[in-house]
Amino acid sequence: MDSTKIRLSPEEEELVATADWILTKNNVLQKIKQLLLVLQSGQQDLLQPVISLPGEVLKSSPKISRGENYKGLPWLVLDHPRYFNKEDVFAIRTLFWWGNFFSITLHLSGNYKAKYESKIIDSFGSLQKESFSVCINEDQWEHHFEPNNYKPVRNLNGSAFSEIIVKRSFIKLAKKIPLEQWNDVEKKLLDIFGQLINSLKD
Repeated sequence: MDSTKIRLSPEEEELVATADWILTKNNVLQKIKQLLLVLQSGQQDLLQPVISLPGEVLKSSPKISRGENYKGLPWLVLDHPRYFNKEDVFAIRTLFWWGNFFSITLHLSGNYKAKYESKIIDSFGSLQKESFSVCINEDQWEHHFEPNNYKPVRNLNGSAFSEIIVKRSFIKLAKKIPLEQWNDVEKKLLDIFGQLINSLKD
């Protein structure tokens, strides 16, 4: 049986013989984790005055997760606040996706979708003004902003937005920040978090 020799391109040969880029990558990811920890503290301050969120959601401790392969690229996620079970999801998810963006997503399904969908519909004007996007995908676990996953709320009228919210089994509202805005990203992410929390208040 003929064997095929595995060959590396000149660029791949250079990378595999060099450790610096991996060490730099690890250092960057550690700094992103530190940023998420700082952000978590700021989010907690914004949650303190909010007493209308479900108790089980507020009781769940924040969680930072890390992976290497969302569409081939590393990522870090902060879920805070969070509550996940088989049918019900309540989460505000802050995502860093290497080479792409930061984003914050409000994710509601099950009982939480039923509880908050009217408030989300009532927030249409502010969500449109603040350039949020709404998920139109059938898969609630995709996080990219391609046209088959998210649609800008500004491109919808009120009835089209309401139809998306009501007909799907989940709600996802999201906003992204370019990685080039690193110096302002903490404030921007906190602002977005506050906007999402306000959309749920009584």
